[in-house]
Amino acid sequence: MSKNKHRDRSWAPAPEALPEDACVIDNHTHLASVVPFSKAVSHEAEAKGLPAVPVYDVDELLAQAQSVGVEGIIECGCELPHLMTAVQMALDHPGIVHAALAIHPNESVRHGHRAVPGPDGLPLTYKDYHDVSFEDALGEVHRLAVAYPDQVLAIGETGMDLFRTGEGAMELQREAFRAHISLAKELGLPLQIHDRDAHREVIETLLRDGAPAYTVFHSYSGDREMAQIASEHGWYLSFSGTVGYKGNDGIRESAREVGLDHIMVETDAPYLTPMPYRGRTNAPYMIPYTLSALAEAMDVSVVEVARATREVVTTVYGL
Repeated sequence: MSKNKHRDRSWAPAPEALPEDACVIDNHTHLASVVPFSKAVSHEAEAKGLPAVPVYDVDELLAQAQSVGVEGIIECGCELPHLMTAVQMALDHPGIVHAALAIHPNESVRHGHRAVPGPDGLPLTYKDYHDVSFEDALGEVHRLAVAYPDQVLAIGETGMDLFRTGEGAMELQREAFRAHISLAKELGLPLQIHDRDAHREVIETLLRDGAPAYTVFHSYSGDREMAQIASEHGWYLSFSGTVGYKGNDGIRESAREVGLDHIMVETDAPYLTPMPYRGRTNAPYMIPYTLSALAEAMDVSVVEVARATREVVTTVYGL
């Protein structure tokens, strides 16, 4: 019998709730993007005559997360139109939502129409707000971080991404990354790093410029050797659903390398949904599944790894 040609895109079932004394914070998510993403999934299901997929708003998604022991989130705004969205979400949900702001590496090469080809030679896609120069876009990050110190607790996600933009964007991204590093140090804020196909370039830049006191690799994708470098410099690794994906032994080895006092947990929702629900829409309530994979990789209990990530969040962000 052939497999059903329609992939299951419905919401994954809620995991078993964490104990009250082991509640955690989602270190990096894009809840503002989960809502439109889930709407697209819902419309897709409807068009294919599949069972309805409910669409949840931000309040409902936060309530779902809290019901399983995810007591808060760090909402990342990393495109110019989304900066204030993240801040506003934090204002609307004090003590539950916190904001991290930056201009994403792939966005940094678009601002001011600094066109460079992607790896396939095609030009990048631009939107009207990309008419704003990178310097002015980063200036808005600076302005909001200063204006809302109780809401903005990190600069990120910044870094380098050579997956889509290719080698032609490398130096533009590096300079944008350096500007974010400088801003984080100026404001005394932790730095959340996006690193995709750019391990060597990111490490070289951090070592050359000097990393902020608290430097976090979000959705860590490196190997054990890179984790050793991170450990030597006191950097932190944040693990998403990818820690449980087949073939990611290097990520699991990295968790063991840095140890419980330098790890965090995140969703990076709506993407990177943990196993066994990869391919469905991710959301903060899915965190316990990732904790289970992380606990298995580190040969400790889920409660132990949950408590450890919560303690690290307190150390890094003061939450």
